[in-house]
Amino acid sequence: MDAKGTVAPVYSQIALDIALRITRGEIKENTRLYGRSVLASQYGVSPETIRRAMRLLEDMEVVETREGRGSLVISKVKAQEYVDKFSEYNDIRAKQQRLKELLQEQEKLCRKISDAADSIVRINEHFTITLPFTIYEETIPDTSPLIDKTLEETHFWQKTRATIIAIRRGDQIILSPGPYAVMLAGDIVMYIGDTKSVEAVISFINNG
Repeated sequence: MDAKGTVAPVYSQIALDIALRITRGEIKENTRLYGRSVLASQYGVSPETIRRAMRLLEDMEVVETREGRGSLVISKVKAQEYVDKFSEYNDIRAKQQRLKELLQEQEKLCRKISDAADSIVRINEHFTITLPFTIYEETIPDTSPLIDKTLEETHFWQKTRATIIAIRRGDQIILSPGPYAVMLAGDIVMYIGDTKSVEAVISFINNG
């Protein structure tokens, strides 16, 4: 197999196996290989497949084939070159396959980013249409006394006269948080109210 999901032709696999045996010294130079029928039986393939394997090795100058006399091993060096080239080819095909997979993953990620962006736009449009007044935002600082407290515990509305309509936490937007929603550092509180409420919220989230 030369890359994920890609299998090399049988005849090239057989040619590689023979080349490997030559490089390991199992088959010596000037050794005459068995005839096609014998090799076909050994490898469990047709004589035509063996012919194509021998033709490949002949093209690489590993063997010399003469009609009626079979194939003669003529170069261990060329056999090693064929093994190296086959390995290099496998490596290139594997890298090409990996690149294809990464591009597919990138395409999926881009779709997810696009969907998330569309979702944010729809939420903002929903607020604009359904709420005919300004939405304010404030970030809960690390030093806020509201951290780890629920909205009910902080008495947020009673203290500020502002109504929290959503909390943005990283990539997540919590719509209409209930009284048991917990405030965390870095949360972006989205709320509605008048100008006095804005001043009250800023003071409240910083000083409690």
